Amino acid sequence: MKLRTSIFVITVFLLGVTAGCLQNGEKTVKQKPTGRKELLSVDFKEDQTLKYQFVSRREINVDWGQSKNNTGQGQQSSEVLEMVVSYVPVKANPYGLSTIRATFESSTVRRSPDKGRSVDAAEYFSGKSFTFKVSPSGKIDDYSELESLIHQAGEKAFRPAKDNVRIKEPDMIEDVFATQWFLWDSISSIDKPAEGVKAGQSWKSQLALPTPLLLRKTRDVTYTLSEIKPGEKGRLAVIQSTYSPGNTAPVSWPFPYTGSFQISGSFGFLGMMCKGFNVSNIQGQGQELFNIDLGRTEQYKQEYQTELGGASPGLMGVNPKITIKQTLTMGLLEN
Repeated sequence: MKLRTSIFVITVFLLGVTAGCLQNGEKTVKQKPTGRKELLSVDFKEDQTLKYQFVSRREINVDWGQSKNNTGQGQQSSEVLEMVVSYVPVKANPYGLSTIRATFESSTVRRSPDKGRSVDAAEYFSGKSFTFKVSPSGKIDDYSELESLIHQAGEKAFRPAKDNVRIKEPDMIEDVFATQWFLWDSISSIDKPAEGVKAGQSWKSQLALPTPLLLRKTRDVTYTLSEIKPGEKGRLAVIQSTYSPGNTAPVSWPFPYTGSFQISGSFGFLGMMCKGFNVSNIQGQGQELFNIDLGRTEQYKQEYQTELGGASPGLMGVNPKITIKQTLTMGLLEN
């Protein structure tokens, strides 16, 4: 382990690896960092495939308030995306960038109520692959192939054009983005990765905020190394996370759709009735287990609630409140 640590420190110095985190925020824990610092680095072996199951699940409640459509209860719906993705090292490089081939072995979407809509565009990813490079610090280099897949899936979200009017069906493409673009965010966002982190130490970053509406907003995340505990296959870093409202998504994040279009379904109707939506609140927490000795994520779970409100009353004074309970999970599958 000492040799591995020394190699990584030299690698970071030579490559100038930096971490994309936000600084000077308040820590979510009052405890002071204790114990020795541990190096959290991503490792791959060329003869080892890692396979994960991803699940994005959300429950949505639309409260019409005092509008004439109010029935005393909110309008309930839910949607679930399940994916299995394998990661095969094309070239493992412990001293620099490793080349990884990711393949979506499956991608399925379920909705309730089921109104007999066409296949969700997020299911387009099933069977598709993309290649990327990642450093020992977890920093991903070159998202171009994933970005291309996201745009291709976006084209599948539209009905056949009629009378020059493009109509987009509901889809969960943004949820695919939320899992694959931020694979090792908790590791890559450490401010000084070569120095390692101690139990109780916190750092900040920014994650996607997938919703049924095209909000293009983010959630700020504070990571905290809670503890290091023994596991069946190595020491596990327990990384806690908390969430709060962020800003507009960076322009570097891909947008799946092009041109002008209308949105079908209840959220398209809401968009017409109301003058935009603001994120009034985000609350939640998560936990990740990162295997220090094997250099891989074992699992994570992120749970949070997002509250949305109209920027101002829309047509007929309608100003509904939308509450979204979101859960994102990732779990390593046995090969």
